[in-house]
Amino acid sequence: MTYKRVLLKLSGEALLGEEAYGIDPKRLQQYATEIKAIIDQGIEVAIVIGGGNIFRGVQASATGIDRVQGDYMGMLATLINSMALQGALEKEGLITRLMSGLHVQEVAENYIRRRAVRHLEKGRIVIFGAGTGNPYFTTDSAASLRAIEIEADAVLKGTRVDGIYTADPEKDSSATKFDQLSFKEIYDKGLKVMDMTAFTLCEENNLPIIVFDMNKPGNLQKLVQGENVGTIVK
Repeated sequence: MTYKRVLLKLSGEALLGEEAYGIDPKRLQQYATEIKAIIDQGIEVAIVIGGGNIFRGVQASATGIDRVQGDYMGMLATLINSMALQGALEKEGLITRLMSGLHVQEVAENYIRRRAVRHLEKGRIVIFGAGTGNPYFTTDSAASLRAIEIEADAVLKGTRVDGIYTADPEKDSSATKFDQLSFKEIYDKGLKVMDMTAFTLCEENNLPIIVFDMNKPGNLQKLVQGENVGTIVK
């Protein structure tokens, strides 16, 4: 195996699946099955999931809501998605722990780094909800920070696109895909991979980022086995 411990970053929008809003049960089940496949191979898995299918903090200004208030609403949205994913994983017979950056002890453990690492060592899936627990930080930043803290081997950014392209492949048919990029090349080309805070955290801590298509069955398993899937930034 190429990786022993990974942090899987999923977007909230990906959970929409075929639905117009909310959570698509079929997509949720697919993700649970994909994650179970790598757990069964002995990979330690932590997960951060966004809340964009429910609410984004940056939407707040458009509705007249204060940005800080909006960001906290977004954190709660990530907790809803985290709980949904937790339920789907446990339905597959997996042992999970949901840890939150906010204090919501009725549904999640408070985030403690040493406890999170111990859960992973025991083969439990750790889901990090509520981002960093602070406004103005995205779930991308939370994913990078948590990955560094738990000493993950890589951040696996699961999207609906199979890597990083010269332009948005959904809008530009002439866009070409990169198999590998350096952090400097990302800066120089002005490519959008993560927000700058998240990206800089990974660069400063030599943490690889792999962008891949999570919606294609088998991709996650191929990736952790060392196959050339998606685009790696290192």
